[in-house]
Amino acid sequence: MDTTDLIPEPPIDLRTGGNAPTAPSHDRPAIFEVDGLDVFYGDFHAVQDVTLDIARNEITAFIGPSGCGKSTVLRCFNRMNDLIPTARVEGSVRYHGLDLYGPDVDPVQVRRHVGMVFQRPNPFPKSIYDNVAFGPKIAKYDGDMDALVEASLTKAALWDEVKDKLRDSAYTLSGGQQQRLCIARAIATSPDVLLMDEPASALDPIATLRIEELMYELKEEYSIIIVTHNMQQASRVSDRTAFFNIEVTDGGQRTGRLVEFSETATLFTRPQHPQTEDYITGRFG
Repeated sequence: MDTTDLIPEPPIDLRTGGNAPTAPSHDRPAIFEVDGLDVFYGDFHAVQDVTLDIARNEITAFIGPSGCGKSTVLRCFNRMNDLIPTARVEGSVRYHGLDLYGPDVDPVQVRRHVGMVFQRPNPFPKSIYDNVAFGPKIAKYDGDMDALVEASLTKAALWDEVKDKLRDSAYTLSGGQQQRLCIARAIATSPDVLLMDEPASALDPIATLRIEELMYELKEEYSIIIVTHNMQQASRVSDRTAFFNIEVTDGGQRTGRLVEFSETATLFTRPQHPQTEDYITGRFG
């Protein structure tokens, strides 16, 4: 495999034959396999010894208290931590079986296949059309740009609301519309994974519900990993949930650890670890 291209186009379909690894306890093949992941910021050990598999075409939620490493782990899936000068990642993160941190893997190519939506809507100071077209233009897309923009906005459930004002500034949209625009921008480069870091935390309840409905629709085509502080949101939208907590080491350092990872219904109704039960029942503290 030519790792400079990261993966062939279209993305490898692990659902067809071969010796593709599968995540334990679910019937979908793994798109990410994480083994012994440690993340450091300088001397600070932010996340310690995380091992889990992310299934294809599922929504996986990361929950836990602030500072437990949820977003840090999320950013490992598209190498966003590379942008932090003091960050160091150890352990293994495999994407379609490929070592994501291998010496020949281009982080820019990684981010084209693994899109990201951030906590607050962050449209570019451009038109609605140019926001969606930005990534494909950078990637030198030579197809029908108008059709691509329409398809991306349609997938993000925004086309009908903006089709008559594509040349208007993205800033004229409401907060919920801006976040859906950012989702359209992320999927315009044809990723097969979407990372969402608290995508509805800055939105009102109606806009939040629309984002949740959209995630549920998008998982038919994309694998989605969401970080959320909203346990009700995790229980509503996700197929599997990982609970992270903060552990104080012998040296007094606070580090993030994965405590429990299972099907969402199981984790919320029959948690296996006392820390998980304390957190989801409000006894955490």
